Formats: sequence, structure tokens, C-alpha cells
Amino acid sequence: MYTVMFKGLITNNVAEKVLDLFDEMKIEPNQFILSTLFNACAALNNNRAMKTGKKLLDEMPENYRNDNITSTSAIDMLMKFGDVESAERIFKSMKTKNIITYNATIKGYVANEMFEKALDLFERIRVSVTS
Repeated sequence: MYTVMFKGLITNNVAEKVLDLFDEMKIEPNQFILSTLFNACAALNNNRAMKTGKKLLDEMPENYRNDNITSTSAIDMLMKFGDVESAERIFKSMKTKNIITYNATIKGYVANEMFEKALDLFERIRVSVTS
């Protein structure tokens, strides 16, 4: 329920309301809610979002770190914050990566004007294609 509501708020450019509602929540966020919260923080990219996003990341349960969607959302958020080093740490720690993970990281490098790193990573993409 929270995930759908949060996504709607982000889509309608009221990501700040997502953080307001999260502050009122009485439940621990699951990996789906975390991913959506990371997206809200990335969309806002202000001091509150940075503080909230990094706190969520620090407190994220270890078993969520292997979830591709959650980790990719965290990478996107950190890249938008300009925290490339932390984003790279998550990227390198991921056991499996998909094209979306690579894209978020490459896009983050470009946004942070690290064009050579973006090209190097693009050349190293290893995604299996099945037909």
C-alpha cells in the first residue's frame, strides 16, 4: 500500500510528501518501500533527502543488499547526491548486476562528469541475453 502511494507522489512531483509520510509510518520499511524511498530522496536531492537516504542505507538490513532493485535505487540516489564513492561500493558489492544496474551507474558517472569511468564501465558490461 505504501509503495503505490509513494510512487504516485513521486510521479506527481511531490516527493517531499513521501518523506513526510515515511516519518509518520509505524512500520519497518521492506525492500520495496526502501527502493521507493531511495527514489524519492533522489528526486528531491536536498539536505533532508540526503540525510534520510543515507540513514536508510546505513540501517538497511543485510539481506536487502542483495536485492537488485533496492541496490540499484540506492546507487541512483547516491550518484544524484554526488556520492560516487558510496555508489561504487554498492555496485562492486552486488553479486549479480543487470542492465538497469549498469545503466544507473553509467548515468551517474555522466551526471557527475566522470565520462571516462562511464565509458570504461560500458565496455565491461556483462549481461546475458537469452532468446
